[in-house]
Amino acid sequence: MNLLKTVVPALLVVAMGGMNPAQANTDKPHLAPEDIFELEHANSVQISPNGKYVVYVRSSFNVMTDNTSHSLWLIDVTTGKHTPLFADQHSYGNPSWAPDSNRLAFTSNRQGRNQIHVHWLEEQRTAQITEVQQSPSQLSWSANGEQLAFMMGVPADATDFARSVYQPKKPKDAEWGATPIVVERTYYQRDGRGVMSSEYSQIFVVPATGGSARQLTEGPYNHNGPLTWLPDNNTLVFSANRNENWEYEGSENNLWQLNVASEELTQLTDIPGAEYAATLSPNGRKLAFLHRSNEPVAYKNTKLHVMDWNSKQTTALLADFDRSVESPSWLNNTKLAFQYADRGRNKVAEVDLNSRRSDLVDDLGGVYVSRPYLSGMYSASAGTGAIAYTRGTEYRLADVAVFDSSKAKGKQKQIFTQLNEDVLGQRKLGEVHEINYESSFDGTEIQGWYITPPDYDPSKEYPLIVEIHGGPHLAYGPFFAAEHQRYAAEGYVVFYNNYRGSTSYGEDFALLLDGFYSSERDFADHMSGIDALIEKGVADADNLYIAGGSAGGIATAYAVGLTDRFNAAAATNPVINWVSKTLTADSSMGQIANQFPGMPWEELDHYWKRSPLSVVGNVKTPTLLFTGEEDRRTPISETEQFYQALQLLKVDTAMVRVPDAYHGVTAKPSRVIAKIEHTLAWFAQYRK
Repeated sequence: MNLLKTVVPALLVVAMGGMNPAQANTDKPHLAPEDIFELEHANSVQISPNGKYVVYVRSSFNVMTDNTSHSLWLIDVTTGKHTPLFADQHSYGNPSWAPDSNRLAFTSNRQGRNQIHVHWLEEQRTAQITEVQQSPSQLSWSANGEQLAFMMGVPADATDFARSVYQPKKPKDAEWGATPIVVERTYYQRDGRGVMSSEYSQIFVVPATGGSARQLTEGPYNHNGPLTWLPDNNTLVFSANRNENWEYEGSENNLWQLNVASEELTQLTDIPGAEYAATLSPNGRKLAFLHRSNEPVAYKNTKLHVMDWNSKQTTALLADFDRSVESPSWLNNTKLAFQYADRGRNKVAEVDLNSRRSDLVDDLGGVYVSRPYLSGMYSASAGTGAIAYTRGTEYRLADVAVFDSSKAKGKQKQIFTQLNEDVLGQRKLGEVHEINYESSFDGTEIQGWYITPPDYDPSKEYPLIVEIHGGPHLAYGPFFAAEHQRYAAEGYVVFYNNYRGSTSYGEDFALLLDGFYSSERDFADHMSGIDALIEKGVADADNLYIAGGSAGGIATAYAVGLTDRFNAAAATNPVINWVSKTLTADSSMGQIANQFPGMPWEELDHYWKRSPLSVVGNVKTPTLLFTGEEDRRTPISETEQFYQALQLLKVDTAMVRVPDAYHGVTAKPSRVIAKIEHTLAWFAQYRK
């Protein structure tokens, strides 16, 4: 990370934001593998209550440790001054402003374990205020700034069975094998953590000047933030399912009220489904929250509700809005900001209590480095109505931006950082183009994008890679992606789309794959886009390649069982056999309930028809498989099944196993590079 990067005046940055670097950098080198280590992005952007400051987490890659470093930086909104608060060898996160806008709480491992710290801005002093055994999260200041509430895991008591097992005494200096792990919980594993020690998420409070953290909730339940204080400084609102069978009720959550002094709990909502993300209006009279129904289907829009705190009467806002509402935050006592995805873009909008909506910004993004997923976040200042957010574009990762609707038009948006100008500003990138076309399956309109190589010649046809996103209930958009730009840098046209099942196109579109994933339906969405690019004279029909990760890996493995048109394929983290997947992965409970018509032993034909293994006998396409050995979402046993089947069929195949990697197989920068370069090397062998 280059700590000497400076801020460019906001108006200049806005002007440069509209420039197409693919055309501007005509004499620059292409993006190289090592450039990925130099990329940075902003995240956790938090605007102070008085609107004067923005603090954010600056994420950068460390080439020596092969990890992501997280530092805290401060921006003065008036002057644009950009300074580090904490930028050293330690990791920083969860920034949260006190109501006085002079104190900032955050978590850091400065003294070893992750602890809560408070920094006084004017005094330039910092204090560690907790000494706890687990990692705190979801920090929340009381209205008077005297207390901090937070979430933390608490180990569960040993069960009767575990306590009853005889433990022989180990002789001094003896070296025995590791102690067996007893698993009795329904949710016993999680991707990224493996088999978990049994614990429950509980609520704590600590004085803002430091002291003993007091546990406020208990019992075998997981309580969830965000934690919302009432003006009385003695009441918290949070979300939880405190039913006896909560582990079997993944779609249920209620809002609860907690008296901090007495620790008394009161249930606030009982709507069927999940209520969460509560936020209180500045005057304390209205509580906004999100609700998602418990209907057993693969996708449901999340809805916005507002509760009158005195009467506890609830009203639905934007009831007919066919998009999922996320991250509500009050702008003032009568307007809320919220985030939503629409046709491959993340937006922030405002809505009043009469459901009148208007968009504020449409360029949230840029916090996913390797692929162009919809991403990004914002925070609002209820004192000024301004919002700070992560701004992403086709050619840059997330920078810090502020939108203030009270300013004159043309001056409402300011962009305060250019975190990657020193790297990407010196590279010639592929140009991103939008394409819309009809699927050959049923005429459904599909939106997609394609990237042409940096030295693109429109008189030539180029080899094409179709790269398919995961989910499938996720979405891509026109955002910078290191993976796609590397493919383009090596002379490929890179095509990606939001096939049926993707989010940001409404509930009906997201459910078009319900019961049909993977199938000829999504396959047609991909092939129709490829054919459109061949017809445009962009793609070479004799040099076609397919790749994808997770759900995209499934689609890749299924596609090569339906067609021989691809020269080669690269499937990352695929599911090959839905029966074995649902009974071994961490997502089994929710996936079986919402994606399938019944249990695997009851609906075996349905599970088998959706499995790429059912069509593996047709595969002739050389296929690369790339999976983390510790993957708990699509376990590596899935990859092994496909690899061994292709070996038995004598189809060219290679299996790349990434040690110590979970489903987020590209979590380390070296693994982003490894995934890209293995794919490029594999495709090069079959390029005509």
